[in-house]
Amino acid sequence: MDVVVRNGMVVTGGSEAITDVGIRDGVIVQLGGDMAGTNEIDATDRYVLPGGIDAHVHLTAPGTGPDSWRWVDDFEVGTRAAAAGGVTTVGNMSFPQPGEQMKAGLERDNADAAANAIVDYFQHTVLLTPDDEGIAQIEELAAAGHPSIKIFMSFRRFDRHLDGYLRAMQAAAAAGTVVLVHCEDPAIMNCCGHALDEAGHTDASHFPKSRPVEAERIATERAVGYCATTGATTYVVHLSSAAALDACRKARARGLPVHVETRPIYLHLNESRFSEPDGAKYAGAPPLRTDADRDALWAGLNDGTVSTVCTDHAPWTLDDKLDPNLTASDLRHGMAELETLMPVLWSEGVAIGKISVATFVEVTSTTAARLFGMYPRKGTIAPGSDADIVIWNPNDTRTIDGSTMHSNAGYSPYDGWQITGWPELTISRGEIVARATEAGIEVLGAPGRGQLAERKRSVR
Repeated sequence: MDVVVRNGMVVTGGSEAITDVGIRDGVIVQLGGDMAGTNEIDATDRYVLPGGIDAHVHLTAPGTGPDSWRWVDDFEVGTRAAAAGGVTTVGNMSFPQPGEQMKAGLERDNADAAANAIVDYFQHTVLLTPDDEGIAQIEELAAAGHPSIKIFMSFRRFDRHLDGYLRAMQAAAAAGTVVLVHCEDPAIMNCCGHALDEAGHTDASHFPKSRPVEAERIATERAVGYCATTGATTYVVHLSSAAALDACRKARARGLPVHVETRPIYLHLNESRFSEPDGAKYAGAPPLRTDADRDALWAGLNDGTVSTVCTDHAPWTLDDKLDPNLTASDLRHGMAELETLMPVLWSEGVAIGKISVATFVEVTSTTAARLFGMYPRKGTIAPGSDADIVIWNPNDTRTIDGSTMHSNAGYSPYDGWQITGWPELTISRGEIVARATEAGIEVLGAPGRGQLAERKRSVR
């Protein structure tokens, strides 16, 4: 063997067992039994987990114009943060530029990732123009190994092109393509934003009122209806509220192929944060919600209604987030969470008994691998799987300081939190790409070593 991981608690497929893992040529080839390795790793008193899969990140810009949002992390920086946090595969949102179709944006972003990514990656192509050419590309892209698209109900163009988007969902159903949907209603948000501006309620404390639960609930219910009509496997991204979750739970009870993603911030933070002096730094779309919404999401993790926990990693610097020229209705959304996704969920979930280790593995790795066509190549520890493994130290306690982490954001929404449970080693296809030191997490992987993950078409 090239590598043998010995004596760790291997968690995969709902089972836990202390066993050895043998790796050759970047692939797991043996569990248990006699083996010897050129490099032997002692994982005594550690968990051996499948590498994390964050299926929702933004490591490329959505546009090139002067008004385009320009997040501060790219493929090199973002995947460096991923490796430090135990994430071995990322799913990037690939935006076409004005006048382009999905294929052109995908080719550009794949070239970028191939040159710069430290861990493996895949792309979700954003469908901005559901015309005949765009719809035809859905099958073409699925056949080429890219069976997922993203649509934004939050964009005003959505209702103007609703017929085209429904045709696109029908094409996705036929192609075995997953449709990621951002569920917020733009008319409600526009109405609420104007009302806040006219009343002079422009500070960050009013941000939740600019994108209320009703905007998310109504859009989610519509997305469920579109799923039922078209048969498309539908993945609701960054769901934040109990009301929207209830719509998805009812859909799943009807047998509809609706899957739910939530973000760490919706599990760990609530809307009171917006009343802090620097409350704008917590802005995301949708906003943080109430404690009752948080409780509903934790319950959803345990009953399986919430399928994945992914970050929507789209960081800005703190100065950008706290720009005094911004009002409650136009704050900059997004923050850095790739490095903290797994540690904070472990500390706030597994370590205090809110979720099991098995659930942690499902929502941070296995379910995303299944939904996006990578399982069992990824998302599990089994012979034939890529050797994407995290040696997890459940007793390692560190204080989060975003200024010393790998994102260019320079801060974390969890700054000052004491977190127990961190990756000791992150292994990507058999190579150690990050390791814990007393000073922090050291990233060893080189830019450009990441590979495009092979994907299969989805099945309901």
